[in-house]
Amino acid sequence: MPRRRIVIVAFPDVQALDVAGPAEVFAQAGGYDVQVAAPAREPLATGSGYAIVPDLALHEVRGPIDTLVVAGGAGTRAAHADDGLTAWLAATAPRARRIASVCTGAFLLARAGLLDGRRVTTHWAWCDALAAAYPSVTVDADPIFVADGRVWTSAGVTAGMDLALALVEDDLGPERALDVARQLVLFVRRPGGQSQFSAGLRAQGATRAPLRELQAWISDHLGADLAVSALAERAHMSERHFARAFKDETGVTPAAYVEQVRVERARLLLESTPAPVAAVAAQCGFGTVETLRRAFARRVGVSPVAYRERFAA
Repeated sequence: MPRRRIVIVAFPDVQALDVAGPAEVFAQAGGYDVQVAAPAREPLATGSGYAIVPDLALHEVRGPIDTLVVAGGAGTRAAHADDGLTAWLAATAPRARRIASVCTGAFLLARAGLLDGRRVTTHWAWCDALAAAYPSVTVDADPIFVADGRVWTSAGVTAGMDLALALVEDDLGPERALDVARQLVLFVRRPGGQSQFSAGLRAQGATRAPLRELQAWISDHLGADLAVSALAERAHMSERHFARAFKDETGVTPAAYVEQVRVERARLLLESTPAPVAAVAAQCGFGTVETLRRAFARRVGVSPVAYRERFAA
């Protein structure tokens, strides 16, 4: 089988892991030739205490490309204003079987007109800006990565490794992708539909100590009575005051938060264990498979069985 050529586009002040993370995944997978290309063949500052030396200047990139990957980082703003880089991307993309971006690299693809009419994602902090700047692009702020035809985009930094693993799976199959994840000691190969934030991260803005402590307790006691009345009692608040305070500080109702955490735990169990769906439902506090199924339909969009068939290790 011929080796696949990966070209990663970088620029001054690029996010180092946006380049090194995907490059390492492809290197571990085998069957890929990875090259880093930049506007000029000179060391690129990264802001991480070291520089990246590109293999090629952009004008030296010739011939077919299997996958063109555009990195992001603090230098994206300057790169976005580089007319030469934009023209190069627009001219080079048709030579690539796939194009992809990591983090704010999506802005560079968008300026080159490569995301028009596509569903994409980027780092959560920049999704609104991308949507405002490019109304013809549908920006989904939640997923770790999105595949829309030949265009793949990912969230920030480490999500670039999840994207690269998905590309390896697309090329070489799920077993090879999982093997690479194990080699890199990644805890689990995250599916693209997984949220950029865990339920805990979504709600970590709580400032009151009783609410912060309660969030940690919920994660460790998913099988307990987590009704609003029981949680309010544990937080030593009236039910009405607790419900209002929890939503004010976390952005979600107590019931929605509990369901998010339970679904998140169920996803992990379905991905990484052979436990029957009924056992997963019981362990996560859903009680019945039907309750788990309805929660999955709301939060994930597929049934627990379908999710396991797609993402189980």
